[in-house]
Order: sequence, then C-alpha cells, then structure tokens
Amino acid sequence: MVSLGCAKNLVDAEVMLGDIIAGGMAVTADAEEADVLIVNTCAFIDSAKEESIEAILEAHQARGLRKRPGQKLVVSGCMAQRFSAELAQELPEVDAFMGLDQISMAGEIVRTVVGQGGMKSAPLNFVTSKSRYIPDYATPRFRLTPAHFAYVKIAEGCNHPCSFCVIPRMRGMHRSRSIGSVVAEIRRLVEEGVKEINLISQDTTYYGMDLWDRKAGPRQPVDSQRGPTLTRLLEQIEEIPGQFWVRLLYTHPAHWSPELMRAIAGSSKVVKYIDMPLQHIDEEMLGLMRRETSRQHIEDLIYALRATVPGITLRTTFIVGFPGESEKHFESLLEFIEVTKFERLGIFTYSQEQGSRAAKMSSQISAATKNARYQRAMRLQKKIATQLAESMVNREIQALVDQPLIARSAGDAPEVDTRILLSGAAAVGEFVRVRITGTQVYDLRGEILSSGS
Repeated sequence: MVSLGCAKNLVDAEVMLGDIIAGGMAVTADAEEADVLIVNTCAFIDSAKEESIEAILEAHQARGLRKRPGQKLVVSGCMAQRFSAELAQELPEVDAFMGLDQISMAGEIVRTVVGQGGMKSAPLNFVTSKSRYIPDYATPRFRLTPAHFAYVKIAEGCNHPCSFCVIPRMRGMHRSRSIGSVVAEIRRLVEEGVKEINLISQDTTYYGMDLWDRKAGPRQPVDSQRGPTLTRLLEQIEEIPGQFWVRLLYTHPAHWSPELMRAIAGSSKVVKYIDMPLQHIDEEMLGLMRRETSRQHIEDLIYALRATVPGITLRTTFIVGFPGESEKHFESLLEFIEVTKFERLGIFTYSQEQGSRAAKMSSQISAATKNARYQRAMRLQKKIATQLAESMVNREIQALVDQPLIARSAGDAPEVDTRILLSGAAAVGEFVRVRITGTQVYDLRGEILSSGS
C-alpha cells in the first residue's frame, strides 16, 4: 500500500490493512510479490491530487515492468471518494475504486477484485455517495507508524463551512467516537509500548459535541456537563497507567474553553503543545474564508492559552493568496506573525478547489503573487524560528527518540516539526534527558544526559 496525505488518511490505511489481515490475507512490503496494490489518495489541494495521480500511474507502470499483468490496482481515499466516476473514465488501468465508508470492508473488496481474474470491462466502483462511517475501529489496525508513536482518530467528518475547503463533502458531517471506545484503543496502544498518542480528527476541539442531548436547549459552551467533550476524554486518558505523551492535533479556534485549557495545564500526560490552524488574521479575510472567528477572538484565545498553559508550544498554518487578498491584508498577516511569534508555523498557498465557494470568487490571485507572498512569510518565520531555537541552547529538556541519533521534544509533533540531532546514539522509542548544545537552521543539537526520564 502507498498512503498519501495527512495522518487522518494514514489511520484509514491502517484500518484497511487491519481488515485485510483479519480476512486471512497477508500484507507485504514487496510489491513484486503482492497480488493487489492499493494507493490511498489525498485530494486536499491541487498538489496532493497531482501526487495521487502520479502514484496511481507509477503503480500501474511498475506492475507492467514487473510483468505482473494479473496484479490488481485499487484506489482508495479522498480522491476516490470525490472523483471515482471521473477517474474511472480517465484511468481505466485501475481495477477498483473504494470509498471512505468502505475502509472497514477492505478485505471483502480485495477478495472481490482478486476474484475478477483477468477479465474486466471497467473498474469496479465501491464508493457510496455520502460518507457516514463512524470510526469505532472494531476491525484490527495494522500500524504503519514506528512502534513508539501512533495516531488515534477520535472523530470523522467536519461541520465547518470554510469557503476554501471541500472536506465536509468528502468526509461528511462531524461524527465522534464514544469516550469509552477512544480510551480502550489508547489503553491497548500503551500496553503495546506506544509512548506518544496523537489525537486527530478534522476538528479535535469539536469532539463529543455531536453526541450531546439537544433536548436541553440551544448549544451551550463546551464546558457544559450535558455530554462528552474533549476535556472529559482527557480526564479519562489521564487515568491510564504508564509514561506516555498525549498530543492534540487539528484543533479549531472556535471551540476552545477555559476548562479545556486548565485540563491541559494540569495534565501529567498531555504535552503543552497545540496545533491550531488559523488560516488568516485579517478580519475581512476571515469573513471571506467563513472561519467563524474574529481577529479579536483569536488574539484573546492565544493570550489565554499562553497565560493558562505556561511554556505552551503553538503550531499554526496560514493561507496566502486567497481570492481578494490585497497587499494590505497580507501585511496585516505578516505583522501578526511578527508580533505573536508562533513556535511552529507553516504556510500554504491558496488552492482553487473545485466545488468550494472560494473557487467561484472573483479576484483570484496569480500564482506568481501567491508564491512571492509564501516566500516572504516563510522568510519571516525562519527568522523567528532561529531566534526561538537559539533561546533553547543550554536548556535541559525531555525528549523522545525517533531514530538512534534523532529525538523530539514535547513541543514537536512527529514528521512535521523540529528535530534534536543527538551527539550520541540512543534507544529508539525511549524518553531521554537532553541538554541543547546548539542549533542547525530549524533543528537543534543536543547531548544525552540520562535515559528513561
């Protein structure tokens, strides 16, 4: 299997492989001996779609070079969910398309595809029009991450109307797992030796709100006692024995509460790290993006997070080149980045997504302007990141070893954030105490003081 895109897509891939294994089939890393190749696609932005198409064509070409004409090719994931009918016309090389609601039926689908033999007039299409699957993960997962960290999807879908995004059309409305289901999965992972649990969904801070009893009246703030919330989930996770980190990814600024901030501040397991994509800060841009938050709300929230959770690391992402973004709007964003000094920050250039509200807007920005703004914003963040990295020198911190000579602090998510380049080898998957000795662009250098801390 080739799985592209975000961690949420990776978890879908793990569930598919788990169901395939539960069905009595074997998973192999050797494409030469595989009877079926699966490409799990992403369709979030144009570059992701292009990467997915390239991966599909490469898989098809490779089976030809291997002289395996009977080898089957299945395409799954967001691109299959959204464009299966069109892709079936354009990519007759594919044997089957599988939607997001079919991830827990992957074993059955693979057997059906293999049973076709060499005869097919058109690709099989197992995609249903609307995604309703609630991810309880009753089927086993075959984890694709290193043994010491895992992603746990606590909900599926999204209720937000962001004008640049089509995820609700692909993945449906927000659907939360029960607290018991999530806690049981985390408990099992910790028992298997996992040292870092990354909680993910399209909107992690909305977790549980769809399960509330609506008879009690209009929606209340998220510290309501009427139903499950992310705070209640974190309280349950805190009771799981063992030394491990819990990290919150993909939170939305609209659903934070003082209660949740206090829960993070008081937890011994939840790391002081928040991933919160903001997308922009200019008031007019936030309105055009339909972000459901104001500049004042965002500024107040960041102040409250840093005041309530001392030492917190804030990660965010912004979009530049959104339709109608003027130089004034962009300068407002740069000023905000300069003043706020996010510890971790990424920039996307706007992608005109077919079917989104923003795609129909006038005043689309040229690629040259988008790229120039991307470069300016990243130069600014590089300066800020360099200053923050230099401030870490001579500090002693806890770190988790990802590779014998590479570790991460609690303020760094796997695969996307800063690394610590170690002066000596350490055991992968172990916590170590490290003294930071220097910097290397975005990364840090450090020496191990002790292990098991």
